[in-house]
Amino acid sequence: MFVDRVEIELRAGRGGNGCVSFRRERYVPRGGPNGGDGGDGASIILEARQGVNSLAQFANRKFWRAPSGAPGQGAGCHGRAARDLTLYVPIGTALIDAEHGFVIKDLVTEGERVVVVRGGKKGRGNVYFKSAQNQAPRESTRGGEGENRLVILELKSIADVGLLGMPNAGKSTLLSVISSARPEIADYPFTTKHPNIGIVRPTVDTSFAVADIPGLIEGASEGVGLGHEFLRHVERAGLLIHLVEPMPSEGSDPVANYHTIRSELASYSPELAKRDEIVVVSKGELTGAGEIRDAVAQSIGKDVRLISAVTGEGLPGLIRDIVQHLADARKRESEADPSQEPVAVGLRAGEVAASKQAVKPRRLPPHLSGPTAGLSDQNQPRDYNEAPS
Repeated sequence: MFVDRVEIELRAGRGGNGCVSFRRERYVPRGGPNGGDGGDGASIILEARQGVNSLAQFANRKFWRAPSGAPGQGAGCHGRAARDLTLYVPIGTALIDAEHGFVIKDLVTEGERVVVVRGGKKGRGNVYFKSAQNQAPRESTRGGEGENRLVILELKSIADVGLLGMPNAGKSTLLSVISSARPEIADYPFTTKHPNIGIVRPTVDTSFAVADIPGLIEGASEGVGLGHEFLRHVERAGLLIHLVEPMPSEGSDPVANYHTIRSELASYSPELAKRDEIVVVSKGELTGAGEIRDAVAQSIGKDVRLISAVTGEGLPGLIRDIVQHLADARKRESEADPSQEPVAVGLRAGEVAASKQAVKPRRLPPHLSGPTAGLSDQNQPRDYNEAPS
């Protein structure tokens, strides 16, 4: 089950209470106070983890409570602090405060963490209150209450390229041809019920992620159809591939369909409408697809590609354009932030780390890298001693 938005309640652990106790042993008069402090309550931490691809674990459990700290005991024994509760979420999850609606944290990198609610502080035992003026304190403090918060987890897929278009425009078919992803494909609209992501590898050291977004219709930005729930998955895509079906089954105008999707993007997010876009007329094997391509190009005033996922027409050129767009975008980012380490074109974050490990020189054992590395059966230590100084 694919879940990309949930609302849950998080409650941190309570701190342990302090203890009031006195040392009472034989032959130890006036032993004094020995009540220990309680333990701190556990906090709840969200961590982005590679391999977690859905929020399904939070779908049927709406309340999460962290363990509380243990109370203090006599003989100066302090209570055990509770271990923090770490919840793993997919990379690209936005943490939103449900009450006020602001974004607390955007977890967009592997291992990124955020403390959502903090555990209660420990209570003090009567040893803490001992002084010269109060040698037998009978007071202690209770542990603090843990924080409680209602939050929304919203998954926004991280992909370099987002596929957009009307239902049945050929997005899933294109994704299945250029990548190893296997989305559901059928000859009826709304086959795709949730975003699918595939990795395209044009060369050995180049790759990029493509997200297939469910088909959009007019009014998607206002909640009509499936588009409103999934438009957020293209917010992180740096490049949009807009697929236009040349001959829609319902008889609509392909040019009008293009402008409908563009208006929905602008209504949902003006910034999203300004993203780089490559317009593609799909199903190029159909008769008349070339004329539709010319009509769309004339209407929008820029080049439009014609592709066919069945025959492979135009796919190599489309992939080259995508790689070039991503390279230019990353070049602009590196120029804007010179401190950022340059990354190879289309190389994903995990592959960058793997490539660095691959080129790391192999560590040699001491007998091959130390002072005795030059010794052998023919080159003995005495040869060095006999050599003239």
